[in-house]
Amino acid sequence: MTGQPPTGERYNAFTGLMREVLDGNVDRRDLLKRAGAAGLSGAAIASLLVGHSRAGAQGTPSALSGQTIDMAILGIEGWPPSALGTSLATELFAPYAQETYGYTVNFSFEGAPFDQLFQRAVNSLSTGSAEYNIIISDSQWLGALAEPGYILQLNDIIASTPELAAIEFEPTAIAGYQTYPDGSDQLWGLPQEGDTVALFVRQDLMTDETNRTDFEATAGFPLPQTYEDWEQIDMDQYEAICAFFTGRQEGLYGTALQWSVGYDFISCYLYPFMFSTGGQIIEGDVGTYKVEGVLNSQVNADAMVRNKGLLQYAPPNATTFDIGAEFDVFTSGTVATCMQWSALGPQMLNQLVGADMGTPADTSKPVSPDDVLIVPPPGFRAADGTLTRIYTLGGQPWVINAANDEAHRQVAIDFMKWWYLPETQLEFARRGGNPCVTAVLDDPSFEDIQPHFRAFKYMLRDGRSRDFWHDPNYSEMLRAQQEAFSAYLTDVVTDPMVALTYAACVQQGILYDAERTEIEPTGACDDVSLG
Repeated sequence: MTGQPPTGERYNAFTGLMREVLDGNVDRRDLLKRAGAAGLSGAAIASLLVGHSRAGAQGTPSALSGQTIDMAILGIEGWPPSALGTSLATELFAPYAQETYGYTVNFSFEGAPFDQLFQRAVNSLSTGSAEYNIIISDSQWLGALAEPGYILQLNDIIASTPELAAIEFEPTAIAGYQTYPDGSDQLWGLPQEGDTVALFVRQDLMTDETNRTDFEATAGFPLPQTYEDWEQIDMDQYEAICAFFTGRQEGLYGTALQWSVGYDFISCYLYPFMFSTGGQIIEGDVGTYKVEGVLNSQVNADAMVRNKGLLQYAPPNATTFDIGAEFDVFTSGTVATCMQWSALGPQMLNQLVGADMGTPADTSKPVSPDDVLIVPPPGFRAADGTLTRIYTLGGQPWVINAANDEAHRQVAIDFMKWWYLPETQLEFARRGGNPCVTAVLDDPSFEDIQPHFRAFKYMLRDGRSRDFWHDPNYSEMLRAQQEAFSAYLTDVVTDPMVALTYAACVQQGILYDAERTEIEPTGACDDVSLG
């Protein structure tokens, strides 16, 4: 893309004019006059003129007018953002397509759990099947889906589609959900759901006067009361808060994180302890990837010790905690705080989606929306006093099946154009979804739409969230790492460096065997094991 996409009010003006252009409701002279009055850039005006020329040349709403197209979406089973994407497609895009393009579209959804979705997708895509026309992919799968040609590269589609070319996405979203190889200009996905780690806090416990008095007398600093207070909390202070609430009431604990060996749960919630203190997990590019000597560093070993230390403030069996377990212990009133994906903001609040704010989804649960404050997770304070937060990026992109015929491909593109309209993105947000369009995040009303949006937006920006490998060997590398990290957390091995070295050696071998690097594992890897 050339030039700068319009943002804020200019973006809304651009998309409004583009809809008029494609509907044939504006002539060229009026288009130029109104685009100039809106302050649109030369690049944006050029996109409008291209659209105007195409609309005039087509003469009909769509080549698919009068047809019925069945579209299948594959996504994450039980994951609210995936379900939301499909429900919006059925409720809102289908009538929009009928009115705008003249065709009928029916959407179906199939889902699989996080740890099974990749294999479900690859089993279908590898046969050349168009069984799933659009897939909600985890971001780390971009390489594994792009390199075999399973999904469409989107650069040319975006460049030739003015509505998509005009959109400015958050830089973290571009790097995490769209780009492969890392650092290149090749785009393979479009953001479906942005996601960052947030801290969910039992505000009713924090504001209790007895708790406040006792805590300050014990810890020497006050319990944080506001979002702004929590922005200044470092990991030492957070541990003091967790220690205070553990056992404060019968059955109450200080914290919950994801420590399960399943899928990427441990990795995503251990990485922040590494990234925020200067740790790295891989260096180099294709051909020079180096994991051994990078992952197994002293900084990362110290990070593992610190992460494991929080287990003493967590409920029993916390080393099995995944996303669902965290939801259960927080909404049941078992923990005072919980680090969790912001995508589950409404669910963690026990908020009934679509109802007035503060309406519980489950009145039998002791935690109600009014009891919860959503804030950034704790920072890590350096020796010079600076506070650093670099947490793991969650979220998923849309990807388009390369095996689609022309009709299904066109509907997929039409759907993407519609998905990023301001009104669609705002409706997505109103229902609990996390947009990644900069103009939407910068809307003055955005942070008031959902209680978690302020923390989500804060963590999405300024390098506070980071994705990890997009390499095609992601799943094999992840499996070895999860095994190693879990071995340390569950005391199968007691030295964090042993776990890190095992993971680093296996990953270096995977990359070498796959000819992704010329660097072989060293002889130090020969005798490394987990027991």
